[in-house]
Amino acid sequence: MSRPTPSTLSGAAFATLLLIAFMMGANHVAARLAFNDGVGVTTAVLFRSGITALVVLALLRSTRTSLRLDARQRRALPAIGLLIGVQSLCLYAAVARLPVALALLAFNAYPLWTALWARVVYGERPEPRVLAAMPVMLVGLALALDVAGAASGLGAAGHWAQIGAGVAFALSAAATFGLALVLTQHETVGLDGRLRTAATMGLVALLALVGVVFQGGPSLPATPTGWWGLLGLTVLYGTAFTLMFTLLPRLGVVGNSAIMNVEPIFALMLAWAILGQSIAPVQVAGGLLVVATVMWLGLRRR
Repeated sequence: MSRPTPSTLSGAAFATLLLIAFMMGANHVAARLAFNDGVGVTTAVLFRSGITALVVLALLRSTRTSLRLDARQRRALPAIGLLIGVQSLCLYAAVARLPVALALLAFNAYPLWTALWARVVYGERPEPRVLAAMPVMLVGLALALDVAGAASGLGAAGHWAQIGAGVAFALSAAATFGLALVLTQHETVGLDGRLRTAATMGLVALLALVGVVFQGGPSLPATPTGWWGLLGLTVLYGTAFTLMFTLLPRLGVVGNSAIMNVEPIFALMLAWAILGQSIAPVQVAGGLLVVATVMWLGLRRR
């Protein structure tokens, strides 16, 4: 059987992409369970990133992959690790304050930030397709967040008093992630994706450890439910990343990772079933518009 070409996607690859999206969405629902039970954001990031780094590093050692970095990569990785650390803290902080799906939808604005940072840092002009997608995505995000407060019945002022901090954290996560993607693309050319992940997650774990120490120690769950949430977010995140960097290259997935942007849809369903969270139909429509636009961007031919 021939290997899938870049323009095709095998059934196994498609199923794997959807599984990764499901696990990433479930990771954030598990995180909300943990946060509701007293787990701190930095503690969650420490567990998640530290264990993921160790697992990916073990995979690298088992395959005898070279761990050498050139000078440019050594300079770039600390900056990328810092950005991913900030992104991780901000996104979990958003998940702790907002309905999980809304936090992920606001974060899904990162393609706009990626285009902006590529222009600012490297002088790259955004593609016409990206420019066309910007207003559509912003309209979808405005609907999803209920910016006028109509769906909530609180009015704009009351609604933003409730969601403002969470949205700010989510958009900050999108901005830092967009810059991390741009730096990764330009400054880590030729670096094995697994090694980049292990190094980045290790740096994120180190930053989270510093934060935990400054806070006087880890903020651990108060009940078994919280422990299940902490275990779930760690296992789901680590497994999703392991699949991403081990199975997907073998399945011939090229340029189709945008399918994983259905993550907020899975999160919406899981948050409704497990956490009892729900959003208005107009917000669901806005969320679908955001997800569809991001997938349209990600599946474009380059």
